[in-house]
Amino acid sequence: MVGTKSARRDAASAKNNRTLRLSAFLPYRLSVLSNTVSRRIADRYEQEFGLSVRQWRVMAVLGEESGLGAGEITKRTAMDKVAVSRAVADLVDKGLVRRRASQNDGRLSYLYLSAEGRSVYAEVARLALDYERELLAGLSARQRSALLRAMDILAGTSSPDEPLW
Repeated sequence: MVGTKSARRDAASAKNNRTLRLSAFLPYRLSVLSNTVSRRIADRYEQEFGLSVRQWRVMAVLGEESGLGAGEITKRTAMDKVAVSRAVADLVDKGLVRRRASQNDGRLSYLYLSAEGRSVYAEVARLALDYERELLAGLSARQRSALLRAMDILAGTSSPDEPLW
């Protein structure tokens, strides 16, 4: 009996003293993957269109739905308010985004892609969709579905009780 307690204590100690291996740590791996994937495409739209990752994210949100405030863009992109504010200011300076003050509340303004912004958005969106197709080309339809489903579960936007497949 003494040997059993000792083995359990040793196992518990080993379990509690596990070494963190970044190469196997999911949050780290997801971060590296995200940065790698984003950087590949960001280099292209930075070179071709002079847009930073943050600026493109703001444009992508406004390309989906026009007339949003900076607060809503912050929520949708998961970027901090300062990053969104700087990106918006840069896009306004470049003539790609227009601001329209709220008639009801002078503290609020709504953001829209300008005509030039819509044109740039269309070009970058095409490039982004082509890149997405390239990324997913190595996965079967079932693997793509499972990947997207797992991402939704990890993001908390879908129930883990539903099957992955």
